[in-house]
Amino acid sequence: MLPNKKIYFLSDFHLGAPDHASSLEREKLLVQFLDKIREDAAEIFLVGDMFDFWYEYRKVVPKGHVRLLGKLAELSDAGIQLHFFVGNHDMWMRDYFQQELNMPVYFEPKEFVFNGKSFLVGHGDGLGPGDHGYKRLKKVFRNPVSKWLFGILPPVAGMSLAHYMSRRSRAQTGSSEEVFLGEEKEWLIIYCKEVLTKKKIDFFVFGHRHLAIDYRLNEQSRYINLGDWIRYFTYAVFDGENLQLKTYTGKEEKIIRKG
Repeated sequence: MLPNKKIYFLSDFHLGAPDHASSLEREKLLVQFLDKIREDAAEIFLVGDMFDFWYEYRKVVPKGHVRLLGKLAELSDAGIQLHFFVGNHDMWMRDYFQQELNMPVYFEPKEFVFNGKSFLVGHGDGLGPGDHGYKRLKKVFRNPVSKWLFGILPPVAGMSLAHYMSRRSRAQTGSSEEVFLGEEKEWLIIYCKEVLTKKKIDFFVFGHRHLAIDYRLNEQSRYINLGDWIRYFTYAVFDGENLQLKTYTGKEEKIIRKG
């Protein structure tokens, strides 16, 4: 890392939900944030569920989100390295981001090392124990045949179906995403501890959970969940020595800090 440069992590924008007006408001706030960090950002990690639904057709780009995509292109052209981890809402990626934004796309958690500090970064869906129904569903969705079958639907039918399923999923989840379940029941904390039995990781950085969590696993390791840009507007920033979980809209009391 160059002096005075930082690495930023943020996730779970779910652009497109719950309606166009509120999505557009969040998108404009995101663009404002990206403008603010442009001067000191060396790299920016987008850790999944950037969209409430995304399907990458061969010759069709889903409508909307042009402000964010344009800003990401601008940042990439300025030499800022971007990274994207697919989430459970935008897993059907091809090569659009790589070609247009020079942004690598990752389908599984990946380890990085910055200034001697190790990071394990991923969206977080399907990790740890439990949630077996989703894990089975994820295998179906990741299957190339499923992806092809969806692709042969007319875009207007496919996108309408996908947005319906996304709304239904949120309705079933309800307010359960807003409650910290404790060390013994938080699947990602359990997953992090399992990883630590095999290797040393300084920082685990995930999204998906929709809670802003800064949890100390042991003397050297911390688990950071990035929250979202629906209720919390939180992000993490690494300055070369320390990783901090912050809020862009002053909702510091919403961040769960343990240890």
